[in-house]
Amino acid sequence: MKQETIFALATAPGRAAVAVIRLSGPACADLVRALTGRPPPPARRAALRRLVDPAAGDLLDEALVLWFPAPGSYTGDDCAEFQLHGGAAVVEGVTESLLALGARLAAPGAFTRRAFENGRLDLSQAEAVADLVDAETEAQRRQALAQLDGGLARRHAAWRADLVEALAVLEAAVDFPDEDLPETVAGEALPLIVRVSAELGEALADGERGERVREGYRIALIGPPNAGKSSLLNTLAGRPAAIVTATPGTTRDVIEVPLTLAGYRVLLADTAGVRAAGDPIEAEGVRRARDWADTAALRLLVVDGGAPGGDWRDAGDLARAGDLCVLNKRDLAREDPAVAAWAGSAGLQLVSVSALTGAGMDDLRKALTERVVTALSGADFPAATRARHRRDLMDAREHLTRAVEAVSGGGEVELAAEDVRLAARSLARVGGRVDPEDVLDRVFARFCIGK
Repeated sequence: MKQETIFALATAPGRAAVAVIRLSGPACADLVRALTGRPPPPARRAALRRLVDPAAGDLLDEALVLWFPAPGSYTGDDCAEFQLHGGAAVVEGVTESLLALGARLAAPGAFTRRAFENGRLDLSQAEAVADLVDAETEAQRRQALAQLDGGLARRHAAWRADLVEALAVLEAAVDFPDEDLPETVAGEALPLIVRVSAELGEALADGERGERVREGYRIALIGPPNAGKSSLLNTLAGRPAAIVTATPGTTRDVIEVPLTLAGYRVLLADTAGVRAAGDPIEAEGVRRARDWADTAALRLLVVDGGAPGGDWRDAGDLARAGDLCVLNKRDLAREDPAVAAWAGSAGLQLVSVSALTGAGMDDLRKALTERVVTALSGADFPAATRARHRRDLMDAREHLTRAVEAVSGGGEVELAAEDVRLAARSLARVGGRVDPEDVLDRVFARFCIGK
């Protein structure tokens, strides 16, 4: 079946100085010739051309035309670009002419999917293109560029190459039992399998670092009502993101605010005060607060430093060793020694602040920045930047664990070989070469149109 020629507006819609329409497919040269009356310009050289509607003969625009012949284009097919004046009428006129000439509007991710199908990118690099388009922070940009350059693909390919070598040894033992091979030949594959399994374990222990760089490091503000969580959120955000009143239980839902710390994206959440709820709405807010705190990378237990009693203890149950205990309202009262003692015994770092006056906020920001940098920076490129990658690594390691047990325990070599084969397949799946069509559809559906 002949491949269709697709096109899309590659710049943001609306009034602008320049609008770019991209084309890809076998009819690109014909479309350029139909609109300009001339063949495409020399490859990768911009040429000023008059675009004319072939049907009506109306002048559409004077535009720069660029030509990228296959296979050296982004998609691997013939490609062209029209750099137009950015008026909506100009874009609409060129769009209507291309549709009338038989071109089809591209779906989200269609250009990058063609690059993947033509071998210009593997699936992890294609995902990096989407991450680069969505990047909001320096860290996200660095990670996306490294992945686009093949950092993740090379790391997985090295593991897979070791497994293929181990598989060759195991299959020799299975397929040629009567040949003059040492009885321990299957055991020669064991060091390779063990090493790859250990490295996969280390990669999984690295946790969700790559995913957190992409999606944001989640920090939950937890505590009893009226401890000053919303005031603290507003101070850290530098704007009134949450409503602040003297009425306990004002915050009923989770309020999320994105921040950037040391070049990393952080998602800071103000949650409902944790206490025995008096009505169903507040109870739902407390449930959501507990859920958000449970999935956060870091929790800030906010305590009114001068409030009597232990109303903070319910929220304190959500804190974990390594979290921060923020004694708020230091402008009104001295620190409660009972809170300080409990925080120390629970392994929480104590920070005293006043969200109202700003006292101690520099120390809090410094502590948060140190936690984020420690959690998200690393010498090695992360082995996973999406949950999909991490699942494939987990599958591969499970297969290798079984293979190690079979080979070292004198079990069936055939079963060990099959587990090694499945582990290699799991690693190859990251690059998308063995993914079913529906997986590809889900990946590329998240792209913006024109990419």
